[in-house]
Amino acid sequence: MSARALSLVITTPLAVIKQVDGVTSFRASDDSGSFGVMPGHADLLSVLRDCVARWKTGKGEWSYCALHGGVMTVENGDTIRIACREGVLGTDVATLEAEVRRHREAVAQEASRARVSEAKLHARAIRQIMTHLSHDQNISVETALDEIFQ
Repeated sequence: MSARALSLVITTPLAVIKQVDGVTSFRASDDSGSFGVMPGHADLLSVLRDCVARWKTGKGEWSYCALHGGVMTVENGDTIRIACREGVLGTDVATLEAEVRRHREAVAQEASRARVSEAKLHARAIRQIMTHLSHDQNISVETALDEIFQ
């Protein structure tokens, strides 16, 4: 990698969501505020807050990634690595906002489905336990449940 460009890698625990060479400028935010990184930058370690990271390639194109926190390192003045919980890529800020909203709604719906499945599994386990208990005591499941929940 030349001293005139950076390599950028953004990862989540499950995937590499972006890997790009030829980055000429990079911006993100941590608790001290917004900052920039250009080729040749000193080594750096920063804990990122929820922010929109943006970078420009040698072609002059800007790209964006909404980050849900993360840790960023700059190594040897030519490599930026970001490890984050979640990241949503976009080509402009306006559409990125809508994409983040859709992503968060999808995550919330999946969490809701998981809670419903967990509740059903729990209810099924209780029914199985009650069935075994009622057979041991020669009473119906309904009678056993009535006694428990009085």
